[in-house]
This record gives sequence, structure tokens and C-alpha cells, in this order.
Amino acid sequence: MAIDIKIVEEAKKPIAMHPKKFALWLFIATVVMVFAALTSAYIVRQSNGSWLVFDLPNMFWVNTAIILASSLTMHWAYVSAKQDKIDVTKLAITLTTILGTAFLVGQFFAWGQLVDNQIYLRGKDATAVSGSFLYVISWLHWLHVISGVVVLVVSTTSVFRLKANSKNLLGLEMCATYWHFLDVLWLYLFVFLLLNR
Repeated sequence: MAIDIKIVEEAKKPIAMHPKKFALWLFIATVVMVFAALTSAYIVRQSNGSWLVFDLPNMFWVNTAIILASSLTMHWAYVSAKQDKIDVTKLAITLTTILGTAFLVGQFFAWGQLVDNQIYLRGKDATAVSGSFLYVISWLHWLHVISGVVVLVVSTTSVFRLKANSKNLLGLEMCATYWHFLDVLWLYLFVFLLLNR
């Protein structure tokens, strides 16, 4: 008597992403498109002529160092939380929040340097459009960093309330993703502006 043996393949589980993570990545994609459009418009307008060549403020260099350092401390906070090193996580996330705030303040000094160099948001002639682009790009990034600092404050509060640990990393992971994105975005914008003055 023959026995029929049927091999039934187990259904593959679909690759799933937490809805909040998906929403974050969707938001990041939107921000990327906005800045891609702005930098494209910048290049097109620059090629039309009557473009004022300008020097970037020295504070942009300082702010770049600050935001890079904040990305390192953010990673340190995330790794520490994964290892349940709560005291280290508290220190690292606090430093990240302080550095993020320092970046925001530093941009005010950078805009002050632009004004000192007679580069204004709106000037008297067509050449002033280059200054307008510079302000709009840096202001728009600055607004996103404000939202990033708000997320950092929420995450810092969560860490101090002992709600972020190896078993509950979603909030801190999303915070780290967004903060690293803001860092990479600033590096892109800074290099772009350096090469296209």
C-alpha cells in the first residue's frame, strides 16, 4: 500500500515595517524631494547669469562640525540603549540634544555673518537672488532641525523615564534615523553650496 506524502510549503511572511517607521520614511522621502527641487532650481537659476558669487559664512563650518558630533552622540545613545546602559544612554542623548540646540543657535550667527557680508534675503537687484536661495535653503533645513530637536527632547524624556531600553527601542530608533537624516541632509547642502557659489 503506497502512502502519498504531500509537501506543503509554509507561506512566506511578508516583509513588514512598523507603520510609524513607514510614515517616517515617507516623510523623509518628501523632504528629499523638496530639497532636490530647491537645489535643482538653484542650478537652473545660477546658469541664467546675473548671479552674485558669495562666500559661505564661517559659522557654516562650525555648525557642520556640531551636527556631525551630534550624529556621533546619537549613535552612541542608540547603541547604549540596545545594551541597556541607561546612564550612558542618558548622557549621550542629552549631549545630542545640547548639540542640536547649539546648531540652531549657530545658524543665527551664520545668518548674521551673511548680513555683515551684505548678502540679504531680498536685495535691490537681480544678483540678490543667490542670497535668497542661500537663506531659503538654510532656513528650511533649520526648520527641520527644530522638529528634530523636539523629537530629541521627547526621546530624552523617554530615556530619563526608563522607557527606552533594549526591549523598547522603536522611539529611539526613529529619533536616530531622523537625526542622522538631518545630518546627511546638511552635509549635502553644505557641500552643494560650497561647490555652487
